[in-house]
Amino acid sequence: MKFSFANPSRIVFGQGQIAALAGLVPAGARVLLMYGGGSIKRNGVWEQVRTALGERVVVEFAGVEVNPDVSTLDRAVALAKAEGLDYVLAVGGGSVIDGAKYVAAAACYDGEGWDILTHRHVPQAALPLGVVLTLAATGSESNVNSVVSRRATGEKLAFASEHVYPHFAVLDPSVLASLPDRQLVNGLADAFVHVCEQYLTRPGQTPVQTGYAEVLLNTLHDLAQRFDMRREPEWLESLMWSANQALNGLIGQGVVQDWATHRIGHEFTARYGLDHARTLTLVQPALLRETLPEKQARLERMGARVFGLTGEGEQLARGTIVALEAFYRALGLPVCLRDTDIEDVDCASHILEALKQHNMLPLGESGCIDAERAARILADACR
Repeated sequence: MKFSFANPSRIVFGQGQIAALAGLVPAGARVLLMYGGGSIKRNGVWEQVRTALGERVVVEFAGVEVNPDVSTLDRAVALAKAEGLDYVLAVGGGSVIDGAKYVAAAACYDGEGWDILTHRHVPQAALPLGVVLTLAATGSESNVNSVVSRRATGEKLAFASEHVYPHFAVLDPSVLASLPDRQLVNGLADAFVHVCEQYLTRPGQTPVQTGYAEVLLNTLHDLAQRFDMRREPEWLESLMWSANQALNGLIGQGVVQDWATHRIGHEFTARYGLDHARTLTLVQPALLRETLPEKQARLERMGARVFGLTGEGEQLARGTIVALEAFYRALGLPVCLRDTDIEDVDCASHILEALKQHNMLPLGESGCIDAERAARILADACR
């Protein structure tokens, strides 16, 4: 096991911590304040943010959509350049934060921002970035990842750069209390699959990472079983912290990682607009059935240590997939295409073609998912 790990994002956690912005954002900063559809003005977060920022120069950019579109974000880039803004503050969930990362990097680049997503340009600098998290799901508040869509061409691509690590993230769990159930469920599922992408792979000599991954999976599983307590402070705290820890880089150090479920899921969102988390639960069971020979050992362990199953061998591994589907269904999440509103009979072939066009194949921790296996996964998922 070899790795080099540093996560420079400062986490400021707890109720009432939005006020800490007063000491976190530099006093002379010219701030681009980015947020989404305006819910932060209804739940009081916007007022807390503006109060904490005091007399700083603040230019607002609202309307960052779910699965942020590059055309929207490019307007924010142009605004930042025109106004001479030198600090980005993202107030929102993963979509706003991912969009802010793109803006922070593109504002320091003279070319077309989409070059960052196609890796024609590797960011060499970015505007400093801070976060006030309002939705627990992606962990984007303290990692290097960003996913951006281009709806005009049906693309959804990702980039990662250490230059876009948020300098800080304020995590006030009380702001989650006003979220609709669908967003809380999506957050649970997103975080759960994030852990799975780093856990359901080849076993290795990584007992700390493996053990912590199981703690997170068990915590999220428990939260799902106690969903009726979802407005309680302890429940919200556990969701917000688990989602952060699922993708802040810690459990992935020295570990073989997968991310095939995410790569395929992105294509479903790009083409059909399905919620990101719901694409993951749609794809993952089919993917696990196809890759059971490669993942059997970890599926057995997950079955015993997360779902409390007994038995051994292939029977236990398959039982784990059944338990996983039941876990998702109990939350109202899709596990196959007929659980969604998508009615495209050619869905599987369209997604496979998109994977080929975006050079995503082969997939998986060992590159074992070629076009033939991807086709079988999609045929299973799209039933």
